[in-house]
Amino acid sequence: MANRINTFIEKISRRRALRRWGRLANAAKDMDLETLRITRGRARTMMRPLEQVIHVADSRLMLPQIGTDAIQQPLNSDWAYRPEIWRGPITPRGMAAAQNKANLGKEAIVFHDCKISELTLRQIRNTREEDLAPFGLQMDVFKFDGSFLSIVLDLPDDAVHGLKKKHLLRMDAIVEMEKPLEIFARMNVKHGPNTEQIVRELPLHEGDVMVEFDLAYTKLNEKRAERIWIDLIFEGPQMNQIILRDITFSRRPRAEL
Repeated sequence: MANRINTFIEKISRRRALRRWGRLANAAKDMDLETLRITRGRARTMMRPLEQVIHVADSRLMLPQIGTDAIQQPLNSDWAYRPEIWRGPITPRGMAAAQNKANLGKEAIVFHDCKISELTLRQIRNTREEDLAPFGLQMDVFKFDGSFLSIVLDLPDDAVHGLKKKHLLRMDAIVEMEKPLEIFARMNVKHGPNTEQIVRELPLHEGDVMVEFDLAYTKLNEKRAERIWIDLIFEGPQMNQIILRDITFSRRPRAEL
């Protein structure tokens, strides 16, 4: 009840203030200079917090919404997913001198064999108009004395529900980097004691960075599919900054011939 009364009083106060400033705006052309100077000072005092509210509101409302499920996916897709790194805040948000097998949230793990880690990772907020993902992942690599660097992404259980050999698993990515490098994506499907693997190189020179994994070329036991994970493998990452603006996955049955 108290909240309703407060809201009602706020509405009345706001309407009165708008009417008052509306009358002053209409009367400004006929005011004497001293009154006009005082009125202008009061208006400027009110404008400062209003402009700050508008600035903050515009910047926040223009950002991609946290937790968004907006995913561009092919026609006839029966499953789509954006991992949590690109969907919402993770813990920890970042790490310096990242160690081997360090966790990035609940779904990602960093693997490398560096003796001295000069690898920094942090989750960043996407701000571009074209971004659908609210967050991105920035990776800064300085000296790199190891032989491999990868990020493993665990896909949820529903990725294997109803999985068939006729399915195509697709990965879309938005990647930025300071200098060229090679990134490979390796799909792993565990079925019983066996694991099927397919490796694809990301076409970073193309506008749309997309790879597809065709399960028809595997020996997948459809009845025993248990888990899918993706290895993102970075070749020659030293002295580079790599930003993964977005990564999404989708699944669709291949066309019948």
